[in-house]
Amino acid sequence: MIKDLDDSLDGPSAIYLSEYLLDINKGAGFLTSLSLDDQKKVRHLGTRCKVAKGEGVFFQGDPHTGVWIIETGRVRTFYAGPSGREITLAYWSAGHFLGGPEVFGTGRHVWSADVLEDCELLFVSGMSLQRLVREVPDVAIAVINGLVNKGKCYSALIQMLGTRTVSERLRQLLLIVAETYGRHEGGHVIIERSITYDQIASIVGATRQWVTQSLDRLQSEGILTVSRKEITIHDLGLLLT
Repeated sequence: MIKDLDDSLDGPSAIYLSEYLLDINKGAGFLTSLSLDDQKKVRHLGTRCKVAKGEGVFFQGDPHTGVWIIETGRVRTFYAGPSGREITLAYWSAGHFLGGPEVFGTGRHVWSADVLEDCELLFVSGMSLQRLVREVPDVAIAVINGLVNKGKCYSALIQMLGTRTVSERLRQLLLIVAETYGRHEGGHVIIERSITYDQIASIVGATRQWVTQSLDRLQSEGILTVSRKEITIHDLGLLLT
């Protein structure tokens, strides 16, 4: 059985479906883009909170109350349809913020967020963020840049879901994980088996059975090899064909 994504993915990068690998982790500098004094102002008006693995940060349909900046850990955002079927929108890492697009605390959440591992978050209420935006121009710029990058993320996801087949999405996800977390050895790229078939299915919009069959097919074609601990991609170029 493959280990959970939340058990082994180390590193600073977010993960979501996108054609542009270089854009994957943009938006992770919400606080670091500010001067130390401005960071202190944000932290002074924010509330530090710890959320345990498996707990929710906010839920679909909840009123927007503000934003959560990830200090440590990773958080998944996902949408659940009327049937209960879920699609993962993204895995967010330290430095990114959650809670948009209604960052000033109006409206209701149209997706949910849950914690992949024990996390430390900085919650900034909509009212406090609105005050900061009025008083600190660089905070306003950081908010705008963050929303721009979130918009690009979800636009990329819609494009992938609307224009790529499920097989193409699976190949692209493998490419993203390889480029983000893989290690290069002897002309191959090795990925720790840190994502379950269920998680892959939730990202690409498929079933676990389909993911199992598709990875078996890629293995039979000699594109990759799956072992108990690793996925070895023999040629990244073959994932694009």
